[in-house]
Amino acid sequence: MGKARWIAAAAAGTAAVAAAAYYLNERNSEKPEYDLLVEEGRFALRAYPAMMVAETIQDGQRETALGNGFRLLADYIFARSRPGPKIAMTSPVLSDRARDGEGWRTRFVMPRKLRKTELPDPAPGVTLEEQPARKIAAIRFSGSADDAMLAENEAALREWMAANSLEPAGDAEYAFYNSPFIPGPLRRNEVLIPVA
Repeated sequence: MGKARWIAAAAAGTAAVAAAAYYLNERNSEKPEYDLLVEEGRFALRAYPAMMVAETIQDGQRETALGNGFRLLADYIFARSRPGPKIAMTSPVLSDRARDGEGWRTRFVMPRKLRKTELPDPAPGVTLEEQPARKIAAIRFSGSADDAMLAENEAALREWMAANSLEPAGDAEYAFYNSPFIPGPLRRNEVLIPVA
């Protein structure tokens, strides 16, 4: 094996090990608790308790707004935009259309042990909100979730909801459990729709 091939193989091996470590770390990150009410293959109906989120709204296309929102929220939890201790990263990262239809909202769920009064004051552009308890219909899928894949899974979820007499109580939300460093087949994504 030539030197260039050996270097390329070593770099690929290092990247694979790093991705595997990152994947295992993400799998072990705290996720919101919920009661599973119904499960049918990739579809589920869940009851979530109230939870605290840090959120930001960014302009632009979904992927651009998500990337910008992620960076702003990461700066908040990792104490790069404020003084004080770091906050543990949880999953998933949530994304949906802003309420007024202008831009996209990105949310990080705060660790369960932290109350709003215990969270550091957010930097400009970040707000802390309590998400009330609610029921959510969900569809789970893997892959690199582009707009077409999200639309396809949202349509499938709405069809499942209609077949099960579940009335939507809000717009679709997208949940991303893994970083872009994780290969598509290993990623966990969900479309979530609040249920009346």
